Amino acid sequence: MKRTALAGLFMSAAVLASPVFAADNDLCTSKLQELEAKVNALPATSTNAPEIKRLLASAKTSKAAGDDKKCATEAIQALALTN
Repeated sequence: MKRTALAGLFMSAAVLASPVFAADNDLCTSKLQELEAKVNALPATSTNAPEIKRLLASAKTSKAAGDDKKCATEAIQALALTN
């Protein structure tokens, strides 16, 4: 009985955790797309352009490494600088 209950608990945790990882990936992807569009529209004289581009490159590197949470964080930080 204990094994069945424990196995059920682990299965439930795995099923409930998987959408969280998917959400990070989706957030990372959408924020990167939004950021790339804004970077392409930045004026050449933008004072924040170097920092924004650095954060964009870092976010892309984080995504490639599989760190979607860091990717999303960096993309959101860069988007805040574009406003």
